Amino acid sequence: MATAGDPVRTLELLWDTRERSGLGRKPELSLGQVVKAAIEVADAQGLDSLSMRRVAERLGVGTMSLYRHVPGKVELLDVMVDRVSAEAEYEIGDEDWRSRLEQVARVNRALFERHPWLLTLFPRRPPLGPGVFAKYNAELQALDGIGLTDVEMDSALTLVLGYIRDATASLVEWKTLSERSGQSDDGWWSTLAPHLDRVLDHERYALAIRVGTAATTHYNGVHDAEHAFEFGLQRVLDGIESFVRGK
Repeated sequence: MATAGDPVRTLELLWDTRERSGLGRKPELSLGQVVKAAIEVADAQGLDSLSMRRVAERLGVGTMSLYRHVPGKVELLDVMVDRVSAEAEYEIGDEDWRSRLEQVARVNRALFERHPWLLTLFPRRPPLGPGVFAKYNAELQALDGIGLTDVEMDSALTLVLGYIRDATASLVEWKTLSERSGQSDDGWWSTLAPHLDRVLDHERYALAIRVGTAATTHYNGVHDAEHAFEFGLQRVLDGIESFVRGK
């Protein structure tokens, strides 16, 4: 999702550098209240349901009163992203860099799970606010001093965050699949298995049948989303570790 708002006005909102006239009555709302309400709407109903009208309804005010604080939905969304980015908290200590980077991965997964609408915002330019900068700065500390160049540090972090974003999106989708489809994994398999057994050439697809049977037995189901997430994360970290050792 590309932003089409005014980047300068967005920066003024993010860093609170807007000029205030001091004339007229005191605003009944603050920007913080508007952003908090918008995040609550997006968390509860998704980004497609976010509108200035819905935010105003949640606050119990008229829609036009919001425009005293934010120019429009695009700028509001940028501030929302910056505010939730500030939720990412790390305890980067003396543990090995891989443990630190794994902490970064898990903190970002938790952030996406609290605010699933973040998963729909890529690709886009990041809002350059204090929350985003603080998050980026803290995450780079996991990789600082391990022998990577600055560009390699950024690339390694981008790799981990990209995996976490995509894997968490798959995890969230899988966890809600039964609810959305109205059918459990067991019900789905029980319906298809008799028909599949009649048409499947067991000799031609012997490898697929063998591996699929082993996997479903291990998972105790069609798929284990948590296993897939953890397996992928560790392999990404293995790859970075191999790269670091080769430096």
